Amino acid sequence: MRLVAIFNRDGGTFKTTDLDAYCDHARKVFSQAGHQIECRLVSGKDIVQEMERTADDAGLDGLIAGGGDGTISAAAGIAWKHGIALGVVPAGTMNLFARSLKLPLDIWQAVDTLAQGHVQNVDIASANGHPFVHQFSAGLHARMVRYRDRMQYASRLGKIRANIRAAVSVVLNPPAFDVEFTVAGETQHRKVCAISASNNEFGPNPLLVADDITRGRLGFYVADALSPSGVARLAIDIMRGRLKENAAVTAMAVERAELHFPKRRHDVRCVIDGELLPMKRDVELKIHAGELKVIVAKDFANVCSGP
Repeated sequence: MRLVAIFNRDGGTFKTTDLDAYCDHARKVFSQAGHQIECRLVSGKDIVQEMERTADDAGLDGLIAGGGDGTISAAAGIAWKHGIALGVVPAGTMNLFARSLKLPLDIWQAVDTLAQGHVQNVDIASANGHPFVHQFSAGLHARMVRYRDRMQYASRLGKIRANIRAAVSVVLNPPAFDVEFTVAGETQHRKVCAISASNNEFGPNPLLVADDITRGRLGFYVADALSPSGVARLAIDIMRGRLKENAAVTAMAVERAELHFPKRRHDVRCVIDGELLPMKRDVELKIHAGELKVIVAKDFANVCSGP
């Protein structure tokens, strides 16, 4: 395969890595496996533009992207649009898509695995055409990310601490809003604190990772409006891997869902693969079964073995 590897030099793990040595290692293991590869180191602010420019090359077979969940999500959307394969090097905090792909979370082991791997088709989802590989959410998660982004942190550990502080703040001040959602031809109107769709259903995992991203279904979750104590119980159930068992949560698997937020509100936001983005009052969620090509381990199996 003819590949280009683009690494986000500002990605968490890469900040403390000798990137020249890392690129030399990547070139070596991919060349030994019979691939042609070029490595590029790019700053976070320029990486999406560089990936778009690279993907326009008609002779390219695949894009290797290294960075956090935001970088990987952007790379997946670009690979999907151009019909090329995506290789994931997990250099962020959570690395959720890499977990679904059962890739090693060590960046050195990841390139070794990708070099010996093969291409497989998996699912990708979209919200109003915006692709995502992990999750779209509104409500609790969006408020938590908004709180977190107001904090300052300079490391992976600092980001984890900011996430914990933001989560506590959301528990104490949970949102409540009206939503109409239509699935399988049926429309419901609910007051909720959270609504979410995932690229296939979450497994019993506290990180909310999909067990299998080839089933061709969205995981669709609605949590009723809750008091702070109710949100705390929901958080505990999530940490125990029991999201679907919480009495306030409605969970289902669907191919498509339509959302309408009847009350006009100022500066409404959603989270798509960890990124806080503006949200329209009408959102169409869809699964695109088998449309994303990814490079996986040669012994890749769909069932997730754990966190």
